[in-house]
Amino acid sequence: DPGADASLCGMAATGASGTNAVRYGTMRPNVLNLRVVLPDGRLLHTAGPGRQPRKRAAGYDLTSLFVGSEGTLGFLTQATLRLHPLPEATAVTIASFPSVGAAVACTVQVLQAAVPVARIEFLDEVMTDACSRFSGMGLPAAATLLLELHGSRRSLAEQQQQMEDIVQQNGGSSLAWAEGLEEREQLWSMRHNAWYAALALRPGCQVRHKDGDDGGSACGALSATTLPSLAQGYSTDVCVPISRLPDVVVETKQDLQASVLTGPMVGHVGDGNFHCILVFNSQDPEEAQRVHAFTQRLGRRALAAGGTCTGEHGVGLGKRALLQEELGEEGLDTLRSIKAALDPHNLMNPGKVL
Repeated sequence: DPGADASLCGMAATGASGTNAVRYGTMRPNVLNLRVVLPDGRLLHTAGPGRQPRKRAAGYDLTSLFVGSEGTLGFLTQATLRLHPLPEATAVTIASFPSVGAAVACTVQVLQAAVPVARIEFLDEVMTDACSRFSGMGLPAAATLLLELHGSRRSLAEQQQQMEDIVQQNGGSSLAWAEGLEEREQLWSMRHNAWYAALALRPGCQVRHKDGDDGGSACGALSATTLPSLAQGYSTDVCVPISRLPDVVVETKQDLQASVLTGPMVGHVGDGNFHCILVFNSQDPEEAQRVHAFTQRLGRRALAAGGTCTGEHGVGLGKRALLQEELGEEGLDTLRSIKAALDPHNLMNPGKVL
């Protein structure tokens, strides 16, 4: 479920995911083979021409090498993907919580209880209010979880009861389940419009790729559309171990408030990944500096929690220093050696990542 205008090979190039990642995984485990044009013009099939085994132990894992390479090693021109069957039954619900900490703590308990949830999406109260007004849903301005269950009709009833118990234990609202396709699509349409809802917090916002932070968003968050305005949208993400997620989300929320920034939070918290969409005045150097400082603190907060500076947006230009802190000199030297071996003339996306 990539959303927006994402392409399959673009998703693979950034190692991205979507709202279903908690159950079905990110792009990395779902790519079986890639056709890549190498910098010298040769055509590489990373698992061998026409091959699509579910697992393999033959040599280096070239497919995983190119997934997440951000265009620095070659052009991805074709992807062979793992397919998953559609579930017999699906149910979606929205739960409101008294705080962001309670909402994320609920997520952790759902995962620890091994409820086979397909999607758990988190919106803080600012994002919920923005999405509600943008989509006309009439939701309370509170920290919110969107939850979706997949399974047989018999198993779904048991999962729903488990979910309701855990939500109530964390102070969440009582749940009403949507099982019809139209109702479900309406709820997820609200979530997929989060980027545009965030921009609407400062009307007439200018939307452009902000190369100073992320290498590009596979979920289409950084578009090339430009409107006449001084405000600009800037999206960044981190990913942390599930056990540390509540602390990191609460600390990030406090940091946003202390920094006096408009930065609604949204994320695929089922796999520890969340995003901050920062909307600021691009002509105000002081506000722009606060945005930059916040994103660097966010990245380092994730690293200190044992996580990564980016779960799916990529390194690009702005997170190169954070990548070095994450991998260390040995890791970075290894990446540079691979880059030099495959692209000795530095033709592919030069200056990015490394």
